[in-house]
This record gives sequence, C-alpha cells and structure tokens, in this order.
Amino acid sequence: MKSVSARICSNVHLTEDILRMELETEIASEVACGQFVQVQVPGFFLRRPISVSEVTAENRLVLIYRTVGGGTEALAGMREGEVLDVFGPLGNGFPLLESDVVLVGGGVGIPPLVETAKRYVKNGHQVTAVLGYASKEQMFALEAFEKAGAQVIAATMDGSAGTKGTVMDAIREHHVSADLPVFACGPKGMLGAVCGYFRHGYISMEERMACGIGACMGCVVRTPEGGSLRVCRDGPVFEIGKVVL
Repeated sequence: MKSVSARICSNVHLTEDILRMELETEIASEVACGQFVQVQVPGFFLRRPISVSEVTAENRLVLIYRTVGGGTEALAGMREGEVLDVFGPLGNGFPLLESDVVLVGGGVGIPPLVETAKRYVKNGHQVTAVLGYASKEQMFALEAFEKAGAQVIAATMDGSAGTKGTVMDAIREHHVSADLPVFACGPKGMLGAVCGYFRHGYISMEERMACGIGACMGCVVRTPEGGSLRVCRDGPVFEIGKVVL
C-alpha cells in the first residue's frame, strides 16, 4: 500500500446520488477483489474510504460511491483530468475459492462485488449475483455483472423491478442454494439475514473509517468471544461467524 496520484478519467452519475469514477493510477494492478482505497478529497482533512468496484486495465480502476456529505459532494464535482491523492490498496479482500459462488449486495455494498464476479468467471466458475435496491430508479451496475458473465437476480423494495422485497426474498424465490459459498456486502441487517441462510462464506463490513490502517481504532467490531477486530486492517472481509453483526 502506498500514496499515489490518480488522474480522473471519468466521473459520471449512475443514479441521482451514485457516481462512477474511473481513475488512472499505478496501484490498479495491485488491487485484490474486495479491497478499498482512501481518497484524499481536496479541501478536506480526512480521507474517504471507497471500495474498488473493478479494475478495467493494468493502470485503471473504478470507484462507485454515493454522495452523502460535503466530501463526497466535492468528489462528485471533480472533472476529467483532475488529480487525486489515493492511498491503498487496503484491507483484506474476498478469497478466490475453487467453487461456484453467490454474491449478495445491497445498495452501495454492491460495487466491490463486480471485480469479484469478474475474477470468478475468469477462473471458470458460475457466479450468481443477487442485488438489492430501493427502487428501479436506484438500480446501477447490473450491466457490469452481466458483462462479467454472472447470472443477475435483482430485488427492489417497492417492486418496481425484479423481485419485490429484499435480497432474501429474491434468493428464496429463485431457490438459490444455501450450500454454495456466499460473498456479501451491504447493511448489517442484510448481512445478518444472509449469514442465517447460507452455511458458509464471507461478508464485507461497512464501517466509518478515519486512518484506514488500523491505528485510530475507529472501526472496531466485536468477535463472538468478546474480542475486537478492526474493519480496515483485519477486514473489511470476514468469514461468516467471525464478527458480531
């Protein structure tokens, strides 16, 4: 991991509040699926942790992010050709197993699963991606999963597209096997439901981070034994059962 310059190649809206930024940077080839980077937004002290959605070339990576405050709003206003300082790649990503897999994502937990899908399909495995959104208007990244070769199952809470309800409703409706390994990223409630259905797999935690390297202890989660782990350093990917949701 290191701090490097990253030139913005594009920064476009996918929905009203979700954007896709492609960066040209030397660390792209070092990124494992499920890892993240810390982005220094000009004018803001703390870096913003953003999962790497996919690696599109040896020197290009994609970040998909939601505008939720001043920092990400400033990021959304940056244009092609501008340069960011990026620190990474950080954290432990999803393992590459010799198996078909199920990917389950909700909202902004969906982006890090794109590169995961690409690498599993490249290794000759079948990938089922179950993606949850609030509504049809909030849907994004489906084309990226389909282009990767994954089978895509969508769910919307209002029923405007795909299965009406949660990702778990879609999983049951489509009889997705609980015996396959699952990789999931999204809200804690969703992760808890996924862990209760699938027999084994991994979850990626979404927590507020400051340093991104485990020094500030701002993203601590608990273990079943009463210990603590840092999402940025020990995660963000954990095996099911290793952390308390």
